[in-house]
Amino acid sequence: MPASLPPGLPIIPSGPDGPAAKKPLPSQGTSRFTMSPDDFEAAVQDALDSIPDSLAQAMDNVAVFIDDDYTPGPGEDPDTVLLGLYEGVPLTERDAWWDAGSLPDRITIFREPILEICASRDDVIHEVSVTVVHEIAHHFGIPDDRLHELGWG
Repeated sequence: MPASLPPGLPIIPSGPDGPAAKKPLPSQGTSRFTMSPDDFEAAVQDALDSIPDSLAQAMDNVAVFIDDDYTPGPGEDPDTVLLGLYEGVPLTERDAWWDAGSLPDRITIFREPILEICASRDDVIHEVSVTVVHEIAHHFGIPDDRLHELGWG
C-alpha cells in the first residue's frame, strides 16, 4: 500500500473471480466494456493513489472493497443499481463515543455496474475515479445533493 494512504485502507476484492453476465442498464444500450478483476482493482488503486495526501491522512478507520454488484436489501427497489456505496459514520458525525470498539467504515466499489455503463478503458478509469471520490466524500460528511452540485454525482 502506498505511503500516501492511511493504514486500514486496503483494497480487498470480493465476489467470484469472473464477471457475471448482466443485462445492460436500460439507458446504456450494449456498450459494456470488459475488464479483468485485476485490471479493475488496479483502476481503483490508481483512484485511491490520486487522493491528495492531506485528505488521505485525514481519513480515519475506513476500508475499501470491490464487489461485483450491489444486492438491494429488503424494502429496496429490486432494480436499484449502485456504482459505489459508503457505509459508516461520517467524520462530521463522530463524537467521543465513536472510537470505543467501532468497526471500520466501508466503501464498496461495484465492478459490474461500472463496466456496464462504460465503452472503453478510459471510461472505466474515469467512472472509477468519480465513484471513489464520491464515496470518500461521504466519509467526510458531504451528502449526495452537494456532490451532484459539485459535479461528483
